[in-house]
Amino acid sequence: MKQCTMCKKEYDENAEQSQYAEAGEWLAEEVWKDSGELCHLCLENRARLVMMYHHEYNS
Repeated sequence: MKQCTMCKKEYDENAEQSQYAEAGEWLAEEVWKDSGELCHLCLENRARLVMMYHHEYNS
Protein backbone atom coordinates (compact mmCIF):
# COMPACT_ATOMS: atom_id res chain seq x y z
CA MET A 1 0.00 0.00 0.00
CA LYS A 2 1.13 3.51 -0.82
CA GLN A 3 -0.05 6.87 0.41
CA CYS A 4 -1.36 9.45 -2.06
CA THR A 5 0.54 12.72 -1.85
CA MET A 6 -2.58 14.69 -2.74
CA CYS A 7 -5.39 13.25 -0.57
CA LYS A 8 -3.13 11.34 1.89
CA LYS A 9 -5.24 8.15 1.67
CA GLU A 10 -3.62 4.74 1.29
CA TYR A 11 -4.17 2.93 -2.00
CA ASP A 12 -3.13 -0.22 -3.84
CA GLU A 13 -1.04 0.87 -6.80
CA ASN A 14 -1.65 -2.49 -8.52
CA ALA A 15 -5.45 -2.24 -8.44
CA GLU A 16 -7.28 -2.06 -11.76
CA GLN A 17 -7.54 1.48 -13.16
CA SER A 18 -10.30 3.21 -15.09
CA GLN A 19 -9.59 4.96 -18.38
CA TYR A 20 -9.71 8.29 -16.56
CA ALA A 21 -7.05 7.09 -14.11
CA GLU A 22 -4.89 5.96 -17.04
CA ALA A 23 -5.24 9.43 -18.59
CA GLY A 24 -4.37 10.93 -15.22
CA GLU A 25 -1.29 8.73 -15.03
CA TRP A 26 -0.17 9.99 -18.44
CA LEU A 27 -0.59 13.56 -17.19
CA ALA A 28 1.34 12.66 -14.03
CA GLU A 29 4.23 11.35 -16.14
CA GLU A 30 4.30 13.97 -18.90
CA VAL A 31 3.02 17.19 -17.33
CA TRP A 32 3.23 17.28 -13.53
CA LYS A 33 6.12 14.81 -13.06
CA ASP A 34 4.49 13.13 -10.04
CA SER A 35 3.92 9.67 -11.48
CA GLY A 36 3.41 6.95 -8.89
CA GLU A 37 2.51 9.41 -6.14
CA LEU A 38 -1.28 9.75 -6.60
CA CYS A 39 -4.14 7.35 -5.93
CA HIS A 40 -6.49 6.28 -8.71
CA LEU A 41 -9.26 8.63 -7.58
CA CYS A 42 -6.96 11.67 -7.63
CA LEU A 43 -5.67 10.62 -11.06
CA GLU A 44 -9.26 10.31 -12.31
CA ASN A 45 -10.18 13.71 -10.94
CA ARG A 46 -7.10 15.30 -12.48
CA ALA A 47 -7.94 13.84 -15.90
CA ARG A 48 -11.53 15.09 -15.72
CA LEU A 49 -10.45 18.58 -14.70
CA VAL A 50 -7.86 18.75 -17.46
CA MET A 51 -10.48 17.72 -20.01
CA MET A 52 -12.72 20.57 -18.83
CA TYR A 53 -10.20 23.36 -18.31
CA HIS A 54 -6.88 22.66 -20.10
CA HIS A 55 -7.87 22.35 -23.72
CA GLU A 56 -4.24 22.35 -24.88
CA TYR A 57 -4.00 18.72 -23.64
CA ASN A 58 -7.20 17.58 -25.39
CA SER A 59 -5.88 17.57 -28.94
